[in-house]
Amino acid sequence: MDDLTLDEAMEDLESAEDFLNFFGIAFDQKVVHVNRLHILQRFHNYIAKTGLPTADEGARRAAYAAMLARAYEDFVQSDALTEKVFKVFHMHEPQTAFVPLTSIGVSKREPAHEHGSGDCGCGGQGMCHSVEGALRS
Repeated sequence: MDDLTLDEAMEDLESAEDFLNFFGIAFDQKVVHVNRLHILQRFHNYIAKTGLPTADEGARRAAYAAMLARAYEDFVQSDALTEKVFKVFHMHEPQTAFVPLTSIGVSKREPAHEHGSGDCGCGGQGMCHSVEGALRS
């Protein structure tokens, strides 16, 4: 990988271990094993947030190494549930909904029917099971 540009070399990297080794970052395999995708996503987020470093390849390599080391350390000091890197961790958080008072209304009750009118299905037997019948009882 020595004859490749930084961008070309990074295209060949596949795992979190590959990235960490490439940038010379010491790591605990247990931390990486549990958090590999989270570390890589956080690294990507840091790059996206700060933008691409300068065109100078040495400066870019140093900046990438610092961002990857920071992403790794985030998961040494914390865990995936706390860091919430992926959208799935935000899906069950409480949501705030606004319902304007004007959209809340009271519907008018239909006038009660007479037994035997056939509207409630009791057939005029006096054993009305409709809402109105239940309210009259």
